[in-house]
Amino acid sequence: MYGTLVRTSMPAISAILITCNEQSDLPEALESLRGIADEIVVVDSGSTDRTCEIAQSLGARVVSRPFTNFGEQKNFAAAQAAHDWLLSLDADERLSGELRGSIAAWKQSEPEYAAYQMNRKPNYLGGWIRHSGWYPEYCVRLYRRDCARFVGALHESVQVNGRVGRLRGELLHYTIRSLREHYAKMEAFTTRAAEDLYARGRRHWRCGMCLAAPWTLLQRFFFQLGFLDGYRGALIAWTSARYVWLKYRKLGVLVRGGKLEARVWPQARDV
Repeated sequence: MYGTLVRTSMPAISAILITCNEQSDLPEALESLRGIADEIVVVDSGSTDRTCEIAQSLGARVVSRPFTNFGEQKNFAAAQAAHDWLLSLDADERLSGELRGSIAAWKQSEPEYAAYQMNRKPNYLGGWIRHSGWYPEYCVRLYRRDCARFVGALHESVQVNGRVGRLRGELLHYTIRSLREHYAKMEAFTTRAAEDLYARGRRHWRCGMCLAAPWTLLQRFFFQLGFLDGYRGALIAWTSARYVWLKYRKLGVLVRGGKLEARVWPQARDV
């Protein structure tokens, strides 16, 4: 139990973001919060570019914390916020105009739910994806702090104790801009995923490589209509299958007593 929802009028919102070398994306993300967030908290994990300077110049309060994992980092950011209602945004995300309007209207009324979902729309290699298992994707991003928290070290999500509503409009996600970037992220994320599987006692890696990977390809491209996304859908299907294959191959390395290369978390615009 995370707390009981207490209804209040005119709720103030603290926007929370975690960053590391996000100077290219951060200005647009923060600009989309203008007039919506009453406070912006940026938790930075050692940026060597102008991320912190940009955040402060645009009115954000910057707090430094070494990166542990995504869930813990976002919960730490939530703990730094001054207001009860939190809006979690990634640096490569933007509130669409319609979504901004929905949140603005919501602020004028009495909240009915403990948390609210937004439909995240991905932009992959310069084009919008509408299928491939990537869209629609409803994720909780606006929530009352005593009713919800982030769970998950790698693919984090908000766990809510209470009713969940939905807001109109889309959360625009500029996820991958090049295949080089995609493969760099894949290497880092599959290492972490393999380590998580191993820590949870998973030892069967061959079936994952031989069965789960090809199934992922078929699922993305055919059953989740990836072919309707054109060549981008084909690439999503292929890279999703490769992600699964790499994850289980790396699990096999750990099972056989080997070691994986140290994880380097690539930043979207630095690869």
